[in-house]
Amino acid sequence: MTAPNLKVEDLHVSIEEKEILKGFGIEVNGGEIHAIMGPNGTGKSTLASALMGHPKYEVTSGKASFNGEDLFEMEVDERARAGLFLAMQYPSEISGVTNADFIRSAINSGREEGDEISLMKFIRKMDEKMGTLDIDQSFQHRYLNEGFSGGEKKRNEILQLLMLEPKIAILDEIDSGLDIDALKVVAQGINDMRGEDFGCLIITHYQRLLNYITPDKVHVMMQGRIVKSGGPELAQKLEEQGYDWIKEELGIEDETVGQE
Repeated sequence: MTAPNLKVEDLHVSIEEKEILKGFGIEVNGGEIHAIMGPNGTGKSTLASALMGHPKYEVTSGKASFNGEDLFEMEVDERARAGLFLAMQYPSEISGVTNADFIRSAINSGREEGDEISLMKFIRKMDEKMGTLDIDQSFQHRYLNEGFSGGEKKRNEILQLLMLEPKIAILDEIDSGLDIDALKVVAQGINDMRGEDFGCLIITHYQRLLNYITPDKVHVMMQGRIVKSGGPELAQKLEEQGYDWIKEELGIEDETVGQE
């Protein structure tokens, strides 16, 4: 089986005729975890939404491929079935649909007819993954994200990740609003996915998540593009010194795009 691959080249994305991404490029392969860091308003969440196919974001130029296929020629559901996963910064609440029904339907939508996951196998797997994430069993029967705290929503996103086993995951500020105990649990869930058949792009403001998930590569994003890349030590330097040294080094003015 070929290792998964997400490749983005010279991507430009606009919203309401305002350009947010200005020549963004990255390549994520199976077995790799990449972290994208940067100040507010540099386009990090825009990147995640554009790659997953949010209709509000207009791709004006550039290319993106997923396992060799043109990503922008695929519908949103096709991207998901092919193995692209997005953990959203602000997960939606869906009344009337339980977590268990939602996740089982999502698993089966990516399978051939006749190869659907059996109810007993699904229950066993769900119980196991919920135990890993220290999630109460009652979550199975609660409506999707309805009445969940911020931390519960983030754990639920990682539960979906573990259950769906995507090829490439984009995690948009999955650490936002988590206390230290929840952060460790979420990080363990992501670490459990590490392997040659899984690649991950983590978007985060803070180095603290990377204390528990060691990335292979760290990228700094400013003004809608990657301006610097390095190893895990780059995240530590950003934590200690902030972003001003990069702005000075590259002659970047202190301004933001104005859209996450």
